[in-house]
Amino acid sequence: MSDRLCTVLLYSDDPQVRDRMRLAVGPRPAPGLRIEFVDASTYAECVRIVDDYEIDLLVLDGEASPGGGIGIARQIKDDREDAPPTCVVIARAADRWLAAYAEVDATLVHPLDPVTTGTTVAELLRAHAPA
Repeated sequence: MSDRLCTVLLYSDDPQVRDRMRLAVGPRPAPGLRIEFVDASTYAECVRIVDDYEIDLLVLDGEASPGGGIGIARQIKDDREDAPPTCVVIARAADRWLAAYAEVDATLVHPLDPVTTGTTVAELLRAHAPA
């Protein structure tokens, strides 16, 4: 049985944050899953990529500026019936209520723990896999 190739969009205005997200997710977060990453550094670029490509999961930096990941998650959920699942990386666990309001599927807290990140990503990808 071959691995399922999934495309994960990493959004942050900071390339170092995107690199940390990429390292925490890893190329194979679980058996049977292989990840291809796409980067976005602006709000507009993130929305354009979601509109133009098949994205399986969004991992969004909640602390990005000027457009944060929570706002992008909410916009994409509002604009698309087929929105990919979203995971927002936040600085404070107390911000989970705001992420819940934005209808994100999962939250992770900076600094990212590779085990928790890989498990969360794998669960989201499996739960939203095409039939």
